[in-house]
Amino acid sequence: MNEHRSGPVRSTAAREAILDATSRLFHNQGYDRLTIEGIAKEAGVGKQTIYRWWPSRGALIGECLAEGRLIPVDFVVPDTGSLAADVETWLRSVLSILEAPEGGALLRSLVAAATEDAGVGAHLGESLGVEKYLTERLHGGIRDGQLAEGAPVEQLGRAILGAIIVESLGREAHDPESIVQLTRYLFAPGAAPR
Repeated sequence: MNEHRSGPVRSTAAREAILDATSRLFHNQGYDRLTIEGIAKEAGVGKQTIYRWWPSRGALIGECLAEGRLIPVDFVVPDTGSLAADVETWLRSVLSILEAPEGGALLRSLVAAATEDAGVGAHLGESLGVEKYLTERLHGGIRDGQLAEGAPVEQLGRAILGAIIVESLGREAHDPESIVQLTRYLFAPGAAPR
């Protein structure tokens, strides 16, 4: 059992019920229609129980995301020796979310949740492997001479994540290949000054 702030000890069963209900409702109806009242009813708890442990629905989404309840795939970036190929492999696995049924809606809902709770945005980057795996691989690219010394790897990772998010927001003309082309350009041998 965990303690949150100075409040009462969380019931493991109630916590699981709340997070399961949040995840299920988020997938079924999206962020815009997700309410604390609906989560409480689905979980069989009172609204006050939820608010005691999470200050907002965005915080709940952030925790679900951090625990792999919304995007359960582990997006590790391979290291085959080719930075461009490895980033493309990772990117294609991330883009498979957008191409899956309701994948674009999931990502748009996560972006909406991130506007309410900055933690959701941080957890999104972590869930997709940007903060850890992509950054590590980009540092490896510097080490191997495939990326310029001093390249801003954290910013590159965030820029790629931003491109993915912008692509998810374009509901009609969805073109994931444009992001793949962008990364090919960024990480092609000789593309950046060494």
